[in-house]
Amino acid sequence: MTIIHLSPVVGDEPTAAELAAIDREMPLIQADMELQAAETALDSAGPESLELARRRVRRAEQRVQKISRELANRNQGTEVVA
Repeated sequence: MTIIHLSPVVGDEPTAAELAAIDREMPLIQADMELQAAETALDSAGPESLELARRRVRRAEQRVQKISRELANRNQGTEVVA
């Protein structure tokens, strides 16, 4: 087994502006995670719970779309640097 020693990367930490951008996008990140969980539940839903699982996915999709629109409207006119 070969062990490769890596030197620490200096200046690779996120800046305050990057952290603030992540914080602003956190509702969308959480909504995306909820959508993924709903889709996973749909894949494993039995016949008796299939309709409820579909509704959960639709609600999660609507929430992602709503939050995406809100973020887009809020960010209009501001430059986002990646």
